[in-house]
Amino acid sequence: MEGIEDLIARAGVDGRRPRAVLAALAGGRWWTLADLVRETATSRRTVEALLREVELERSGDRFRLTRPPSGIAGIAGVTREAAPADPVAHLLPGHADLVATMEELIARAPRGRQALDHVAATADTVVRRALLMDARFWLDGARLLCVGDHDLTSLATALLHPGVEITVVDIDERILDHISGHAERLGLSVRTRWADLRLGLPASAHAWADLAITDPPYTPEGIGLFTARAVQGLRDREQGRVLLAYGASERTPALALKVQHALSQLNLVSEAIYPDFNRYFGAEAIGSAADLYVLRPTTKTWPAVAARVDGLSAAIYTHGPQSVESAGPAGQAARAAAPDPGEAPEVLVGEWPKDVLPRVQRTRLATWLAKPHAGDPRRVAIAVPAGMEAALPRLLLATRAREVRVTLAEPPGGLPGAPLTSLYELSAEGSVVRAVRLAAPETDEGRVLRHILDNAHGKLANTWREGLIRIRDGLTKKQARALVEAAAPWAGEVTVLELPAGRLAELPAAVRASVRAAEEAGAGVSVSGDAGRPG
Repeated sequence: MEGIEDLIARAGVDGRRPRAVLAALAGGRWWTLADLVRETATSRRTVEALLREVELERSGDRFRLTRPPSGIAGIAGVTREAAPADPVAHLLPGHADLVATMEELIARAPRGRQALDHVAATADTVVRRALLMDARFWLDGARLLCVGDHDLTSLATALLHPGVEITVVDIDERILDHISGHAERLGLSVRTRWADLRLGLPASAHAWADLAITDPPYTPEGIGLFTARAVQGLRDREQGRVLLAYGASERTPALALKVQHALSQLNLVSEAIYPDFNRYFGAEAIGSAADLYVLRPTTKTWPAVAARVDGLSAAIYTHGPQSVESAGPAGQAARAAAPDPGEAPEVLVGEWPKDVLPRVQRTRLATWLAKPHAGDPRRVAIAVPAGMEAALPRLLLATRAREVRVTLAEPPGGLPGAPLTSLYELSAEGSVVRAVRLAAPETDEGRVLRHILDNAHGKLANTWREGLIRIRDGLTKKQARALVEAAAPWAGEVTVLELPAGRLAELPAAVRASVRAAEEAGAGVSVSGDAGRPG
């Protein structure tokens, strides 16, 4: 008892957390460490310290008190009913079916990637997020941007309130495929976009949303970047809001201060902070819990965001090659595999050491993806840092050179597939990927696809329509647009660079279907000529 009393005394006014742990143990039920941490929103270190002071009966990874020490309930002095009020807990019982559906969808979701700081939220959490947005904001006709969505908040919100339009941007192709597949099956208005937020927000998500929600990597760099991108996604600069999940251990207030400083640099107003609102399977160092912030931009937010995103580092995670701790000097891999003088490129893309081809024009990866290069270089060399390999297919699509040399941090696990294979002859030697542009295609479907891929920065529906018109004499814009919509309802406002890998793989077949539909409709006759750029 003395050890317990000492721990509680050291907790001071924050002693409700250890008391909640004792109250849970005093109930006599079996616990796992993960369940006890999540139930009480108390860090693993604090829970383990308390467990060392009591006698436990164990069965596998479960435990319970053998004999609750006399007076432990009095020391605890708290019950679940005395915990801080949850703003939507009273609504949750009426949505048991939705919670059950989300439990199933979360169970089927791809496993989290440690290098991306993935930790799955509970089904209760994502439903309560949706309930809070529905209770706090008017969602009829509103647009919600999910900046990263490993938790599947998009599906929970769409199921709760079908009247909201939702866009999900994420770097994880598996998550995008999972969300897209279930959204189609359930008839939900959820569209998916690929993005590495370090390289920018997808063009179709800029100034699109009324609300944005994000559960980013819990580093100051990750919080700053994801929140800034969420702000960039708002179309309503006066009434728009950003919902942010962030948690820190009760033992590390200095880290929470750094994160809140990153938010203050964006000139955002914290309208509300709901403590321990989010619960997770994992993240035991922070009590498997995170607060939910409701942030409102001010007139000073937009210039602060513009300045902030230009200066952010690519190292934003707590694990993996792009963790804050492991970030090394830029350009190391690029120096090791620099182009030979005989094949010097006309443009260097990415972070190259200053002494590598110092007279060659340079541009950033983000700039390369954001807009077409003004010139028409024959050779381009691209340096991709560790942890950003997922951008390789998009960087190649954004490049209209005849020869492309891409230097990665390590050898690729595989080369991109369709539709890149219709545009480039690809090969790899060590950590260097070479792409040589193929000759202009001779078939109608090949010409249309080449025109689309040669204009990857443009809106897909527009470039596709133009390609059809080029190969079919007499086809009107309206007819061509209808053919595109029939072949690919998902082609609307997206660019090729934003398409998830699954959609990219579908593109050649969808183009083929649109060309055949034009033929079957008898829309004119085929005309000769190349619909794309010179090969």
